[in-house]
Amino acid sequence: IKDRQGEGKALGNLGNAYQNLGDYPKAIEYLQQWLAIVREIKDRQSEGKALGNLGIAYDSLGDYPKAIEYYKQDLAIAREIKDRQSQGDALNNLGYTFYKQGNLLIAESNLIEGMKVKESLRSGLKDSEKVSIFDTQGNTYRTLQQVYIAQNKTDAALEIAERGRARAFVELLTSRLQTTNSLANIAQQVSVAQIKQIAHNEKATLVQYSIIYDYFKVQGKEQYKESELYIWVIKSTGEIIFRKADLKPLWQKENINLNDLVDNTRLTIGVRSRAGGGIIAQAAPGTNQTEKLQKLHQLLIKPIANLLPTDPNNRVIFIPQSGLFLVPFPALKDENGKFLIEKHTILTAPSIQVLDLTHLQKQRSEMLHGTSLQNVLVVGNPTMPFVPLFPGEPPQQLPSLPGAELEAKDIAQQLNTHAIIGKQATKKAIAQKMPSAQIIHFATHGILDDYRGLGSSLAFAPEPSPNSPPKPGEINGLLTAEEILDMKLQAELVVLSACDTGRGRITGDGVIGLSRSFISAGVPSIMVSLWSVPDAPTASLMTQFYTNFKQSRMDKAQALRQAMLTIMKTHPNPRDWAAFTLIGESE
Repeated sequence: IKDRQGEGKALGNLGNAYQNLGDYPKAIEYLQQWLAIVREIKDRQSEGKALGNLGIAYDSLGDYPKAIEYYKQDLAIAREIKDRQSQGDALNNLGYTFYKQGNLLIAESNLIEGMKVKESLRSGLKDSEKVSIFDTQGNTYRTLQQVYIAQNKTDAALEIAERGRARAFVELLTSRLQTTNSLANIAQQVSVAQIKQIAHNEKATLVQYSIIYDYFKVQGKEQYKESELYIWVIKSTGEIIFRKADLKPLWQKENINLNDLVDNTRLTIGVRSRAGGGIIAQAAPGTNQTEKLQKLHQLLIKPIANLLPTDPNNRVIFIPQSGLFLVPFPALKDENGKFLIEKHTILTAPSIQVLDLTHLQKQRSEMLHGTSLQNVLVVGNPTMPFVPLFPGEPPQQLPSLPGAELEAKDIAQQLNTHAIIGKQATKKAIAQKMPSAQIIHFATHGILDDYRGLGSSLAFAPEPSPNSPPKPGEINGLLTAEEILDMKLQAELVVLSACDTGRGRITGDGVIGLSRSFISAGVPSIMVSLWSVPDAPTASLMTQFYTNFKQSRMDKAQALRQAMLTIMKTHPNPRDWAAFTLIGESE
């Protein structure tokens, strides 16, 4: 039908299909035909795409000079038609190819320019849009880290690793702090000097992980696989040490990737890694829990074990990435069978810069409240709402949590307040009390949304008024991460004693869920769970935590560690004691 544009598209798609099959000469043949048509019809955008795809095909063949030639033509067109997205992609591809060619300085300059172009695309976007676009921009940050490490510029690589995570979160927190706090003067890009200062302020050893991917020939085809794990240890003295672990043997010999190893380890503890309607999974028969916990320890901790503090009371703050956000760090086991929590006081954070911001939030909280405990909000076992556990199913009432009720009463007594329980604990009543509370403790059901993240929620009693029927899809009684994100809170500590409250949608910007929303709302310290926690051991752990925190004058992280060590004696399975992590500030 003489539709030249459609013909060109079909040829281009055929070229891409052969590229994915690993038949690069055939891919080039079809892509050249596409290029000829788009030049004939003067479609500049498609011409740039065709040139870029030809560059990728020659790259896969190992013909780097030819690949570079095509990428440069693609870049010239993208600049001419002011297509910044394509410009960033072309610079990224050029940088990667120069890196593979061993031309590190030219690789570095192209990647830095590409990074700046891609970052310019984020200005003016909403938080959720920044998170989405950020997920498409990870390659440039990763390759630039590889280029710096190849030149032994480990500090520069750390700056890029930090710049490439939680950017939307940092920008959201900064904008909120600047409107409420004259202390907030955060640079857009963090420097090594600032990173050292943050470790000093936190009086902690920071451990930053960065998962590096690369292209490998697997059965004749190029596949994007995990290559190495970069690890930086930043001591409170300002010393920075770089180590790395080889991830290739995982998929080459054991046919597994790092995320799957984390998932499998969680299963041996008896917990799920995907949303499962609040169900606690049983460990698969024959799986060796110790073996899996030791394998993760070997990858994540062993390379840096001799750099961690010898005093177990000294804090270690892990800054994970991707699937590492689901790692039960306290339960990792060394070769002698010792749990990590037995040796170290552990916290986590989404990025080093987020720590800087939670530190400012803590200072603000101290200015507001001083050091005395005035306003404590404790909620336990609300009358449960009706919730569809799986999409399309009729709503069922969530089961009651008698252990959570006892927990709330015990904790309220310790903190000189009354627990709000049963039908009194409505979403509306609790939401009204949250902005003025200094400590917030919720012992209820957590509902995980690992698809969107902002749908993750906490269960409270439904409102009794029958006059206003709920809107379609609205569930009476759930307080969502999206609603919390818009709140202004002044609590210095929030404890979410519920299932999966530390989880959500894992993105390049970290975990989108309840923890991110509470921190964004102004909370410097939040304790959350990484799985569906059992009712009775959790109640014991929480009661013990507050005893340690209030009566023994420990900081929050030390109080949690000691609570875990206590509960471990009567409940040895990590499922019962290792779920909780403290994010942000310890003091």
